[in-house]
Amino acid sequence: MKKITLLFLLLNVSFLFAQKEISGVVKDASGAALPGVNIVEKGTQNGVSTNIDGAYKIKVQEGATIIFSYIGFTNVEKAATGSTINVVLSEEGGQALQEIIVTGSRTAPRSNTTTALPIDVISAKDLASTGQASFDKALQYKIPSFNTVQTPVNDATSLLDPYEIRNMGPSRTLILINGKRKNLSSLLYVQTSPGRGETGADISAIPTDAIERVEILRDGASAQYGSDAIAGVMNIILKKSTNGGSVTVRSGITAEGDGEMYGVSLNNGSEVGNGKGFVNYTVDFSKVSQANRPGKVDGGTKNLGPDNKPLSGGEYADFIYVDPNDPIYWDGGEKEVYPGANSASIKTDNSNGITQINDFLAKTPDAGNINGSPETAAAKFLVNGGFDLSENTQLYYNAAYVYKKVNSFANYRTPYWRTLSDFPYLKDFFGDGTPASYQGYVPTFTGDLNDYNGTLGYKAVQNGWNTDASITVGGNTQTYNVDNSHNRSDIKDENGANVYRENSPIFFKPGGTSFNHVVGNLDISKILSDKISIGFGSEIRTETFEVIEGEQSSWEGIGADSFAGNRPENSGKWNRYNLGGYFDVAFDVTEDFLINGTVRYEDYSDFGGATVWKLSSRYKFAEDKVTLRGSLSTGFRAPTLHQIYTQKSQYSFVAGEGIQVSGIINNVSPQARLIGVPKLDAEKSTNVTVGIGVKPSRDFNFTIDYYNIKVEDRIILGDIKSTPYGEVAWFENSFDSRTSGLDVVANYSNILLGEGKLGFNLSGNITFQNERISPVKSDNFGQTLESLMFTSRPVTKWILGSNYEIGKFGFSLNNTYFGKTTFNQAGLSSDLRTEFIPKMVTDLGVTFSATEKLTLSLNVNNLLNVLPEWEFKAENAAGTTLLSDPLQVQNQSNLITFNQRYSQMTYDGYHFSQLGTMFNLSLNYKF
Repeated sequence: MKKITLLFLLLNVSFLFAQKEISGVVKDASGAALPGVNIVEKGTQNGVSTNIDGAYKIKVQEGATIIFSYIGFTNVEKAATGSTINVVLSEEGGQALQEIIVTGSRTAPRSNTTTALPIDVISAKDLASTGQASFDKALQYKIPSFNTVQTPVNDATSLLDPYEIRNMGPSRTLILINGKRKNLSSLLYVQTSPGRGETGADISAIPTDAIERVEILRDGASAQYGSDAIAGVMNIILKKSTNGGSVTVRSGITAEGDGEMYGVSLNNGSEVGNGKGFVNYTVDFSKVSQANRPGKVDGGTKNLGPDNKPLSGGEYADFIYVDPNDPIYWDGGEKEVYPGANSASIKTDNSNGITQINDFLAKTPDAGNINGSPETAAAKFLVNGGFDLSENTQLYYNAAYVYKKVNSFANYRTPYWRTLSDFPYLKDFFGDGTPASYQGYVPTFTGDLNDYNGTLGYKAVQNGWNTDASITVGGNTQTYNVDNSHNRSDIKDENGANVYRENSPIFFKPGGTSFNHVVGNLDISKILSDKISIGFGSEIRTETFEVIEGEQSSWEGIGADSFAGNRPENSGKWNRYNLGGYFDVAFDVTEDFLINGTVRYEDYSDFGGATVWKLSSRYKFAEDKVTLRGSLSTGFRAPTLHQIYTQKSQYSFVAGEGIQVSGIINNVSPQARLIGVPKLDAEKSTNVTVGIGVKPSRDFNFTIDYYNIKVEDRIILGDIKSTPYGEVAWFENSFDSRTSGLDVVANYSNILLGEGKLGFNLSGNITFQNERISPVKSDNFGQTLESLMFTSRPVTKWILGSNYEIGKFGFSLNNTYFGKTTFNQAGLSSDLRTEFIPKMVTDLGVTFSATEKLTLSLNVNNLLNVLPEWEFKAENAAGTTLLSDPLQVQNQSNLITFNQRYSQMTYDGYHFSQLGTMFNLSLNYKF
């Protein structure tokens, strides 16, 4: 407590130090004014931007150095002598990205060329050039180590697609907005797809037009930022321009004629308080229509043996096979026990059922299934601002609110899956009352997402001490509706009448989830001399997670068909707090040799404390043309409240058994104690990064960085197991893992070609090792989950891009190579594995500056209509024999695609979008 008190007392330490006001104008080589130039007092966070006339005014300390930086121009440093400094920036040899980096160190900001850590900097122009509809998808085609893709199952997961850096899951990348922690989503991924058992911040909710740049630290940073920063840190820097506002109108459509996208975005800014402050705001509205890519269903009725039973190798999801001696029967859907089921009433002659299957599929080859990309509507609002309270103090703030609505569909319930013989009332629910009118039904899923975050902070510069005190709030709430469904539970009231079945509602409110946090930060730094900089600070954070109870009809008995509601005993609200502090020191041994060290301690109210540290270094030589850099650090990731307290029923596809209902029990429940499930503890990590950067000329540079990340006590959501409480899964600190690989980045710009300039960029990620390195503590982590965690993302990914600017036109051509991914889907023979074949996706972009204010952009994403493609591979000689039998191959394929409903991608996932070619057109008008 004394340490914390001391930190806050430092806020009140005041030193009188003379300041002076500098003003001037920034222009380019042609004499044109440059609006939006970043002007920073070196070694501090004191900065302003030029206005529409290129003019600026800044107050700095006597003897200070001022840095002028602008995208595409060479940086200029000027000593603060006199009261007027006019600057001319040259495009020759200009940096392609922002120079001043604020991510990765708690001491004074450094340039991108002098940092000791690997950091990618992506500008707003880079993001816009992808033509992607959302921020996360834009990163997919700009950062090789970043991967995200829509999951095959589009219920709650459709609200937020899982993403990850270096194939380490969404929960091991920390997201910051202007250097402050972004709140997590309330969604926990529980489907058998990449990201299972984890959660992350909703970066897709951030409007792209509000972003100035993105700094991605590809290194462990728990010592600097706390929990979650094991794979890296993404810091989203918001625009602060007070001029040059614009409105953008976007539209798009797939080559198949679906997935229509419409959007409009406004970004603008202005000075406030007679130039003492600024405000920049963004409003974004968008709608994306459904895109459907169903497969042609294989009814499994052509390969039958005696008595119309399936041949060996498993049952088909669309074939009705009943064992009259087994009250737990297979009806093509859930494998369930119906109370009072009369086996004598179950047909053992399936000839009529086979005819029904064939007749239905002849009319509806895709069995009515809808899978691909759901319908999404979003409204996004964001504001960023600051105000100078005095010559050396500033108030700053930012806030964002996002509303998103997603409409998606469950698997279609065919009339031979949900039969009238079992549920005669369905002809009234989903037909006109006659048996012939009943053709099955498809439950719909609607998700409503509300996400908000805001920061209010205070900065002061006093005698070289930089103080930053802030409070951040953020939250995410998701509520769900299920329509066109029913509760088929056989529950009687006191009079013996059915509560549900024919009396069931068809609309349900199954509840939802909510997460919020409040974060207080105090950060202090100072350049003590030309060799030593220090930084220290503290953070206090409270987190609250809530499972929102569903209405009774959504959860009682079996619950709503397709998505059961949250039961009362599984609902509730839980919270915790943690307190942390850090100390950071940077020592410039020489002008070329830097050493940086950080130590941090955090204490959590629910599982105790953790001490982590980081040591990094950089050495430059050959006239600063070559940089060697490296780091060694420890880290940790606290289990999320979602992982500790989630307990629910879940509908999931099980190969050979269709859609199954299983459960998740949480780690603090009595059931967990009785079956020996331990409480969760924090993951611990050790990170090693070694790299080299070379810049032989102004126009050419490349970096290569090797990383090695060991995670101990990795948290997993295990396989479903039979227990005294039914078929359940649980979270557990299960094993240790190691991930290693190589990141490569190269840029060559300003190549003169005719009257224009040509540039090339190449970046890639290669995974050397991503695997479990210790035994599993419980027998609940099979090959299916192992593949999802370690091989479901590309083993290598490369992006080769080129751009050419001539006159009013700009052209870009990007090729993204998605390497092999491997799955071992549940139900698949252990003698086989599934591999997605490496593919190259080509994107073309054309911009036309019709006037100084109006720009038209056309993007053709996936120009060559390349689609994911997979194949079986033999694990051994038995697998080779199996692959030589076409019938067995078809059976295995049916098992993992739900009888070809998900033929393009299987039920577990894939490595890039299955939607094919997408045309996007946008119009940008500058004020």
